[in-house]
Amino acid sequence: MAKIRVLVADDQEIIREGLTFILNKTEDIEVVATAENGQDAVAQARQYRPDVALMDIKMPGIDGIAATHIITTELPETRVIILTTYDTDDLVYEGIRAGAQAYLLKGAKTARLADAIRGVHAGEALLDPALALRVMDEFRRISASNPAALRDALDAAQQNESALEAQRLSPREMEVLALLAQGLNNKDIAATLYLTEGTIRNYISSIMSKLHANDRTQVVIKAAQKRLIKLD
Repeated sequence: MAKIRVLVADDQEIIREGLTFILNKTEDIEVVATAENGQDAVAQARQYRPDVALMDIKMPGIDGIAATHIITTELPETRVIILTTYDTDDLVYEGIRAGAQAYLLKGAKTARLADAIRGVHAGEALLDPALALRVMDEFRRISASNPAALRDALDAAQQNESALEAQRLSPREMEVLALLAQGLNNKDIAATLYLTEGTIRNYISSIMSKLHANDRTQVVIKAAQKRLIKLD
């Protein structure tokens, strides 16, 4: 079984070493690189192309938010978990805009951290429960004081979700989905892609499963809602 390859970025050596030691004791996770600042994190991500990056927010030079933006833009296959503390959770929205898939408190237990890495690697978006109430309060504050900023934050979150959904679908599944949205039946899709109808049925079944849809119509609706396709 291939291990989940992880980059640990934190300006405190004791945290880097501690996380590395803990995660390397986990059967399905391996720390392949560490970084002491954002610039180093970007360089290590480019070199090692990890599956998941654990990113501290406040680091010298390029901070974790900027590093997250660079990594998720250049390396969309690398998912970022931002590690935060109670006094930095006001940056959740900046992290969302930068492309982070998850926020986790630094005091999280080992099992929680490992589960978060597995979940994000599988395409899930995660928020530590301890931050949820504060996040809701901040959303309400932004909504009252700056509705446009709230819309931007929500749009960024939706775009990140769309990117994750697209990563779950293979290129061929995206082709099938596009033709499905045009109203083509299985026979026509098969003819267009030079595949058998049985193969198309398998692709559609896989797409339905990944988008949690019950039928072809719901697949198209959910794909449009997630901005995977555009309906004319």
